[in-house]
Amino acid sequence: MTLMALVAKAGSTLMVDSLPNSHAVASDTTVLKKSFFRKVLDYFSLDGGGSATTNSTFSVLGGPHYDSVEGLALSVVGAASFRLNGCDSLSQLSNAQFTATYTTNNFWSLDLTTNMLFPNESRLMTTVAFEYHPSYFWGMGYANGNNPANKTMQKKYLANVQAELLFKVGDGFRVGPKVLWNYVNSDTIAKPELLEGQDLVLRNYGIGVAAEYDTRDMVTDAKRGCYFYVAQIFRPKFLWNKYAFSTTEIQANYYTPLWRDCTLAAEFYGMLNFGNPSWAKMALPGDSHRMRGYYLGRYRDNHMLTTQVELRQHIWGRHGMVVWAGGGSVFHNADGLKHFLPNFGVGYRFAFRRRMNIRLDYGFAKSGQTGFMFGLNEAF
Repeated sequence: MTLMALVAKAGSTLMVDSLPNSHAVASDTTVLKKSFFRKVLDYFSLDGGGSATTNSTFSVLGGPHYDSVEGLALSVVGAASFRLNGCDSLSQLSNAQFTATYTTNNFWSLDLTTNMLFPNESRLMTTVAFEYHPSYFWGMGYANGNNPANKTMQKKYLANVQAELLFKVGDGFRVGPKVLWNYVNSDTIAKPELLEGQDLVLRNYGIGVAAEYDTRDMVTDAKRGCYFYVAQIFRPKFLWNKYAFSTTEIQANYYTPLWRDCTLAAEFYGMLNFGNPSWAKMALPGDSHRMRGYYLGRYRDNHMLTTQVELRQHIWGRHGMVVWAGGGSVFHNADGLKHFLPNFGVGYRFAFRRRMNIRLDYGFAKSGQTGFMFGLNEAF
């Protein structure tokens, strides 16, 4: 991958100038500017040429990569880590990430996510995403997803906006409101009967409450601690929802060192939809965070339970590897839990910044399915 080759080449040899303090001083005390080569080395250093004590950085990456679903892609990623005014030097960093992608399969997306940590330890998380997504559709339910003959092309435009503001109510414990808005326009689908009479154009308005307990040492690259999250979202008809339903989301993560430079990370995740969710808002295994290797949307139903365990081993310098194993179920009722979907894989990590990894994962799934994923920070 061109992007990874560029980063690895620049980052694997952190050279230092022979002159003190990374700049030269002429005999007339005039300070000479850093050479272009020095600036490149500083940019690809762990601190990005910024402050090693605060780790406040802004980075831009760009280049081609390959995704087994979206095809050959060109992406530009801007990532920032910083402390808000009033936060002390021991507090965790806030972070923001913007991604723009275009692929050979005519997929495009614009995505902005933020995780703002305030001096009073409250937290604001936001997501704004727009995309055009040509992808395959198998219908709803495990049986339809497991039938290769159902595979059909679906082209859709999507928009997603959500915000979550959590206030500190105890050590590591936060609670607060959450709001969501989603829009889907499936302008074409080769087999519309798979939608079972549901609309091609959907709008969802949601409001609810979320709570978390977080003792992780670092949000972007946890090595110890735990994280518990639960949210209850309501999408009633009086909020202009044609398909009224509620969603309960549960997540539990645990991190601990095993031996030198090795971290054990484990996660349990559940999404339970009650009522009448549309085809677009059902539980979908197979994104870049969990059930990696499954085609996103092949299996979809009201409920999903997944689990995964990952070993993260630092190898040398700025390079590391991970292996994971897990699985889950997508189901309409308790009887569907018997349909287990196994999952395992391997990944490469490059420390682009301190506690901020470039991530390459290759996942294996049921019936020979595989998936290749590229991203920033850990999967969970």
